[in-house]
Amino acid sequence: MTKHEFRIVGKSVKRQDVIEKITGEGRYTGDYHLPGLLSGKIKRAEIAHARIRRIDVSRALAYPGVKAVLTHHDVPRVLHYGSPHPRSASCTMDQYILDDRVRFWGEGIAAVAAVSEEIADEALDLIEVEYEPLPAILDIDAAQAPDAPLIHDVGPGGNLVIPPVHIERGDVEKGFAEADLILEGEFSGGRPVPTYMEPNVCIADWDGSNKLTFWTSTQTSFMVRGALAEVLGLPLNKVRVLVDHMGGGFGAKQDLFQHEFLCALLAKKCRRPVKMEFTRRETFLAGRSRHPFRLWLRQGFRKDGTLTAREMKIVYESGAYGSHSPGVTNVGTASATSLYRCENVRLDGRAVYTNTPIAGAYRGYGVVQTYFAIDIQMDEAAEKLGIDPAGIRLRNAVREGDIAPSGHPVVGYGLEACIRHGIRAFDWAGKRAADRHDPANPAIRKGWGIGCEMHGSSAYPGIKEQGNAIVRMNEDGSVTLLTGAAGLGTGAHTALAQIVAEELGVPFETVSVVHGDTDVVPWDIGAFASHTTYLVGSAAKMAAAELRQRVLARAAEKLQEKPGHLEMVEGVILVQGQPDRSITVAEAMGPSRGIPAEHLVASGSYMPTKSYSFAAHFVEVAVDTETGIIECRKVMPVHDVGRVIHPVAAQGQIEGGIQQGIGHTLTEDYVIDRTTGRSLNAGLVDYKMPLSMDMPDIETVILEAAPDPGGPWGAKGVGEDPIIAIGPAIANAVYDAIGVRFHHYPITPEDVLNGLRRKAAESSARD
Repeated sequence: MTKHEFRIVGKSVKRQDVIEKITGEGRYTGDYHLPGLLSGKIKRAEIAHARIRRIDVSRALAYPGVKAVLTHHDVPRVLHYGSPHPRSASCTMDQYILDDRVRFWGEGIAAVAAVSEEIADEALDLIEVEYEPLPAILDIDAAQAPDAPLIHDVGPGGNLVIPPVHIERGDVEKGFAEADLILEGEFSGGRPVPTYMEPNVCIADWDGSNKLTFWTSTQTSFMVRGALAEVLGLPLNKVRVLVDHMGGGFGAKQDLFQHEFLCALLAKKCRRPVKMEFTRRETFLAGRSRHPFRLWLRQGFRKDGTLTAREMKIVYESGAYGSHSPGVTNVGTASATSLYRCENVRLDGRAVYTNTPIAGAYRGYGVVQTYFAIDIQMDEAAEKLGIDPAGIRLRNAVREGDIAPSGHPVVGYGLEACIRHGIRAFDWAGKRAADRHDPANPAIRKGWGIGCEMHGSSAYPGIKEQGNAIVRMNEDGSVTLLTGAAGLGTGAHTALAQIVAEELGVPFETVSVVHGDTDVVPWDIGAFASHTTYLVGSAAKMAAAELRQRVLARAAEKLQEKPGHLEMVEGVILVQGQPDRSITVAEAMGPSRGIPAEHLVASGSYMPTKSYSFAAHFVEVAVDTETGIIECRKVMPVHDVGRVIHPVAAQGQIEGGIQQGIGHTLTEDYVIDRTTGRSLNAGLVDYKMPLSMDMPDIETVILEAAPDPGGPWGAKGVGEDPIIAIGPAIANAVYDAIGVRFHHYPITPEDVLNGLRRKAAESSARD
C-alpha cells in the first residue's frame, strides 16, 4: 500500500482518551477509593549504609487508628529482581521486600497501614530503629577501589553489578596508526530523574478466594503480576493487575518500587484494601534516575574526516541496587559501535554499586550518555580538521547494510536523510556564517550546533519480545481491540486503533480499545523500548488482517461472490468493479443461515527482531556571558520514523523528549551529598526542570525516509529518540557561541562563567 492510499494511518485523528482527560473523568490509580480503604506509608532510612540492630514497632502498633506494621521480620524473604522484566540480561536479582540492611538514604525499612494518611505518617515517627553504621560508598571511584567495602554479596565480584561488557571488532591499533588526528577526552553526566506527573501509587485488595486485585501505575502490568505472584507465592490466576490512565513513566515505571509488595502484604494482614501513594519527595528518594556516568573516549580520523578507530570505556553508577543496570550497560556500550560507522572499535562498559538512590530504566536507556560523548567529539574533530560539523557527520553516518548495535543490518539511509534535510531547512550554512554577537545585547553570544542519534524500536536481542492483540468484530459492525499495552499518555491506544481500522477497512470511530486488565486482555511485555507501535501495532495489524478475511468470507455468502473479489472500505463491502453490489459490515455480520450473528475473533502475535529510527537536531542557543545563563532559542528536530501513524502524537513525543533533554543538559541534576549520601534536592522546588515558558521555538520535521519491513507499513518507534540528540546539539552550540567546550551535563551558569574565566586566563597567558 502506498502512502496516498492510506485513509487513517498518517492522519491526526482525535485521540480516544481526550474527552476523559480534558473533563477530568479519566481515572488514574490514585483516583480510586474502595470501601474500608486504609492508607499505607513507608518509613525510610536516614543513613546511607547500615545494618539494622533493632527495630521496635510497639508504640506505632498501639497508636489509635494503626491497623498493621511490617518490618523485615514480617515479610517473605525472597530475593527478586526489582524490575519485573522477563529473565534476561536486562536486570539483576539483588533485592528483598525489606532487609535488615540499609543500602541508601531513603530506603524503606518498615511499613504502616492506618485509617488515614495523617495517622500513618504519625505512626512512622513512633517506630524506633537502632543502626550499626557501615562504610558508605558514595561515588564511582570509591566503588571500584580494590579494598572497597562490598554493598552486596551477590554479583561477579567487588561492587560490579555484572561482569564488564567488552566489545571489539576490527584492528583498533591499526586504525589508530592510520589516523591523521587522534582525539581523547573524558565525559560525565549527573543524575536527572523522570519527574512524571503522576507519582507512584498502588491499591491492593484481597477477596475471599485469596485472589489479589492490584491497581497500579505501571508500564508493565503483566510483569508486575508475575513479580507479585513469584515473591508472594501465588499462581498467576490469583493476581489481577489493573491499569487505566497513567501520568507518564518514561521507562522508570518498569520497576517495582518496594511499595507494591508492602501494599499487598498490608492489605492481606488487615483484610482491608490499602492504598500507597508516593509523595513527590518519595518519587525522588525511592524512584529511579538516569545513571550517572564517567566515560573515556578516544577516536582516530583521517584528514577528510573519516573515522578510523574508536576506543571507549564507560562506567555507569547503578546506585544501591542493580535494577536495569545490566541492560543499560549492555545497550549503552553496544551503541558506540554505530551511529557513525567505524570498522575498528574496542569498547568496555561496566556498572558499579554505590550507596546512592537507584538508577534504572529512563528514556534513552544508556545511549544518552554514550552519544553525548561521541557527538561532542565529532564536533571537536571537525574543528581541528577544518570540516563543517554537519559534513563530518554525513561522511561517517551509518547507512544501509551497516551493522547496527544489535548486530542486525541497518535498513535505509535514515540518518543521512535527516542530516541533509536539516542542513537545508535550518539554513545551516547561513547560520554558521552569521555573527555570533547579538546586536540587542552585547553580553549575548549566539551559537548553532548539531546532534544526531539512532535508537532501536524494541529491546531485542537483550529481551526476546512478543506483541499480542485480539480483534473482535461485533454484530453491528463495530470493532473491539483488546491489548495489554499500557497507555503512558502517549496516545498509543489511538495509534493501535488506527492500525486496526486501516487494515480492516472500517471507520476509525468504530474501533474501541479495551486495555489494562490482566484478567481480560492478552499478555503484553510492557510499554518500553520505543516498541509499542512497532511491536503491538504489528500484532494488531496481523489480527485485523485475519479478521478481515473472515468478514469477507461471511459477506461472500450473502453477495454470492468469491471472497477474493471483495474489498472493504469505510465499513462497506464492495464487489470489485461493481460498486452497485455492496453491503455494509453490519449487514454482513447479521443473521445468516438461521444464526443471529457470528462471533468473529482473531488474534495476532508478533516477535520482532530490530528496527532503528534516526534523528538529527539543529539548535540555536544564546549564552549570556555576564550571567552564564544558556537559553535554547530554536530547535529543528528532523526524525525518520519509517511511517508515521499519528503525526500530532509523534510530534508531541519529539517535543516532550526535547523538553526533557534541555533539562538534562542545562538544569536537571538530582544531587546526593557525597559525604553522607543524603538527598539534597528531592523535590520540584530545588530540582529545576524546564517549564513551558522555558521552551524554545521548535519546528519539528518528520521524515519517512527509511521504512522498516518489521513494523506496520514500515513504522518505527519515536519515544526515546528525541532525548538523545538534543543534549550534544546544545553543548556543541554553546561551544560555537563562546568557544568553551563542556564535556558534562548539566552545564550550569557557574560552569559557563568559570569556563569563560579559564578561557580568558589561557588567552592572557598566551599573549
